[in-house]
Amino acid sequence: MAARVMAIDQGTTGTTVVLLGDQLEVVGRATTEFAQVYPRPGWVEHDPEAIWASVVASIEKALASSGGTVPVAIGITNQRETTVLWDRRTGKPIHNAIVWQCRRTAPLCRTLKERGLEPLFRKRTGLVLDPYFSGTKIRWLLDHVPGARARAEAGELAFGTIDTYLTWRLTGGRVHVTDASNASRTLLMNLETLDWDDDLLALMEVPRAVLPEIRGSSEVYGETWNCPPLPDGVPVAGMAGDQQAALFGQLCFEPGTAKCTYGTGAFLLMNTGGRPVASTNGLLTTVAWRIGDEVTYALEGSAFIAGAAVQWMRDGLGVIQRAEDIETLARQVGDSGGLVFVPALAGLGAPHWRPEARGLIHGIDRGTTLAHLARAVLEGIALQNYDLLGAMQRDFGRALKRLQVDGGAAANDLLMQFQADLIRVDIVRPRVLETTAIGAALLAGLAVGVWKDRESLLAAWSADRRFVPAMPEDEVRRHLERWAAAVAKA
Repeated sequence: MAARVMAIDQGTTGTTVVLLGDQLEVVGRATTEFAQVYPRPGWVEHDPEAIWASVVASIEKALASSGGTVPVAIGITNQRETTVLWDRRTGKPIHNAIVWQCRRTAPLCRTLKERGLEPLFRKRTGLVLDPYFSGTKIRWLLDHVPGARARAEAGELAFGTIDTYLTWRLTGGRVHVTDASNASRTLLMNLETLDWDDDLLALMEVPRAVLPEIRGSSEVYGETWNCPPLPDGVPVAGMAGDQQAALFGQLCFEPGTAKCTYGTGAFLLMNTGGRPVASTNGLLTTVAWRIGDEVTYALEGSAFIAGAAVQWMRDGLGVIQRAEDIETLARQVGDSGGLVFVPALAGLGAPHWRPEARGLIHGIDRGTTLAHLARAVLEGIALQNYDLLGAMQRDFGRALKRLQVDGGAAANDLLMQFQADLIRVDIVRPRVLETTAIGAALLAGLAVGVWKDRESLLAAWSADRRFVPAMPEDEVRRHLERWAAAVAKA
């Protein structure tokens, strides 16, 4: 039987486990959800034990669905900035995990900014001072859990993002590591040295003793031990944050290639090669992956609203019954009739950075129908991504080569064709859209020799469809002019 690699995709609301064959075919899959914890407005937590239970349950179900074959390696991908502190001796968390969405550390971020420290953090880490990232979450736990700081300084506690926590559990507490992609999301790792930065640790008041070792994204970190339903001895061999794993799973190995994940929002990452590129357009600089001595960096940006606009059409307006119905409705008209929808339902992110902006429907006339609105909503999702990709290309100084797409809304052919028309490069949609899990599996499989090299992955990978720009340039220009005018009024 062909080798099978297991990917654990630990997300914000649940855990998906995928078993991948050596021809990149999915041979087993299972998802288990877990509860969200909201102690106060703006605070979001997870019970680490509930996360672990969801991992175990998904492993059991995925193995059963695939006939029970033992994987040859395990790759982990994860919600990136979510922070856990646990006792090294007992393995018990000292507090709930603080989730990436949690805003409790906003006052600390504000204080650090007022001290004029944001340029330093931005230069060293590629990030902005925001509660999103792990560093201020660690600081909060050390300051607010009784006795935590003294125990951390004494080496009794361990910090980890979820990749680190799962590796610890899978290996029976024998391995305390993270990879460079996840470490780059903490506000504590130097992008140049790929090590914890002592100056930033001092400013954040985080003791080095609590931190994991930073390793590559594709190597054997340890083996499973005392971890049913898996037998002992399965290598844990791949690790990357979810968006970086999706970039790898889309085989964006060349500088200038990029992927967009169309979920509730839209996450865009562009491979910038072996050097970190500082953004002047409000984007983030991050490590994409490290394999051996080779480091690959990326620019990252996100649009707050993508699939959420379609959900609003379904749940808020009741215009459609299912999300996928929006394409059928939009195809009832040949164009939007001049209607422009600005999806600023939660403000505008990069490159506009206008949190006060609100959604806007511009250009309504007597002939406007719900079909025109449906088409305008899909176009609005693509238009904001046009702005974001433009910012990336300006920062990188080179043109986009192609755009790989995944996520639920990537199944919408009308949206994908319009996106290709706007950005004037081909869009490639893969046969399997679960690219985050696939990326983790590929990193693990490379480490243990299931695939010899990245060229062999390219040979096995297949596209579902390629969308080629077809709209005349003068028509594209009219869309962009109407969009710019509408955004200015949002």
